[in-house]
Amino acid sequence: MTPERDCPLCPRLVAYRAKNRAEEPGWHNAPVPSFGALDARLLVVGLAPGVRGANRTGRPFTGDFAGQLLYATLQKYHFAAGDYQERADDGLQLHDCRITNAVRCVPPQNLPTPHEDKTCNRFLSEELAAMPKLRAILTLGTVAHLMSLRALGARPGDFKFTHGAVYWPRPDIALVNSYHVSRYNTNTKRLTTQMFEDVLVKIRKIVKE
Repeated sequence: MTPERDCPLCPRLVAYRAKNRAEEPGWHNAPVPSFGALDARLLVVGLAPGVRGANRTGRPFTGDFAGQLLYATLQKYHFAAGDYQERADDGLQLHDCRITNAVRCVPPQNLPTPHEDKTCNRFLSEELAAMPKLRAILTLGTVAHLMSLRALGARPGDFKFTHGAVYWPRPDIALVNSYHVSRYNTNTKRLTTQMFEDVLVKIRKIVKE
């Protein structure tokens, strides 16, 4: 489910990892493991680690702007508890929730290639198979949406990414779309706090069914 620390599968990401390790030897600079328990009913899937966020801290959505809205909203809807301080040892806990990325290594310009998406998809497939109580997948952005469908064995063309949409690619698992919680999306109001909270309201209802 988690690539080895020196995973060799994507040459471009390997080279970028080496560059970051040389420049910032104290950072995580490795595939970022998922956060949360495997018996969770909710899985949040992002795109890839941020270079100064999860790539630095070693925990998904931790250390950069994207984590602020994500974790605050998860706390509001009782999927997380504790004090989020943008570091992996802040004591924050997830409740019935697990967080991962479609691509586990940080890519240059924070954008993986389609080949890297497909290569890393094996790890997401393994993760989904290892979550026996999984009820809902929250996909943050189009790539996370497509890669989650692929990992589920569904046809991506059958489910168009639309913010707030709820699909059932399998009878037991809902796929819920949201725009990514990035600084760009929130600054441009493409994604507002209310819009994201509305998505979590739908998810909370699903996992309680």
